[in-house]
Amino acid sequence: MLVKPSYWVTKHLPLIRKGGRVLDLACGTGRHALHAAQQGYQVDAIDRDVQAVSGLLERDNINVYICDLEATQWRPSKQNYDGIVVSRYLYRPLLRTLFEILDPGGVLIYETFMMGNECYGKPSNPDFLLLPDELLNFYTPLLSINAFEQGEVQTPWPAVMQRICATKHLR
Repeated sequence: MLVKPSYWVTKHLPLIRKGGRVLDLACGTGRHALHAAQQGYQVDAIDRDVQAVSGLLERDNINVYICDLEATQWRPSKQNYDGIVVSRYLYRPLLRTLFEILDPGGVLIYETFMMGNECYGKPSNPDFLLLPDELLNFYTPLLSINAFEQGEVQTPWPAVMQRICATKHLR
């Protein structure tokens, strides 16, 4: 059974151009890819876990790509995206790449764990935990910030999260 899409993603997904091309990066079982596809978006879902993404295969509006985002060239095409969703994944070398592959007017919806989450369990390694305001500080010079929040959450389970929704400036 899939976990429901996060409220952050469902709240901000309509900001992405209707019917646009969306990347679900490190998609896992694909809760956000499925939700976006059901809303009429064309989705590229990328993850390294073949078993996790197996439920996305042969779904309408979803292209599945298997690769280790941290070890290989992962970009499935030269095409950019109208929207990018990243949830519960952090690999800092990709932060700039996400900006680069977002089309002008495109929307980045990103949420992941931050410092303080170690009190609740994994991830607890600082390499996988954002610093306070890290997404805000990184993306403010590059994107227009639509919404930002950070701190403790209780659903779907207790954690400390940081979330941003931002739009790439039109040229």
